[in-house]
Amino acid sequence: MALDSFLLDILACPECQGDVKITADEQGLKCLRCHRVYPIRDDIPVMLIEEAAIEPGRAVKE
Repeated sequence: MALDSFLLDILACPECQGDVKITADEQGLKCLRCHRVYPIRDDIPVMLIEEAAIEPGRAVKE
C-alpha cells in the first residue's frame, strides 16, 4: 500500500489537528498528539473520529 506523500503531509487528526504518520504495519494512520489510529481501508484513510482506536503503544513508521 502506498499513500501519496503529499496526502500524508496535508492530513491531520480530526480530533486534535495533530500530525498523522503511517503505522509500521501500514494499516492505519496514527496521530502523534492524541494517539488515535485511523484505519486505512482499500488504500483510503478513514479519518472519522468514531472509527479511530486509541493505541498509545502502536509503532509509527519513520
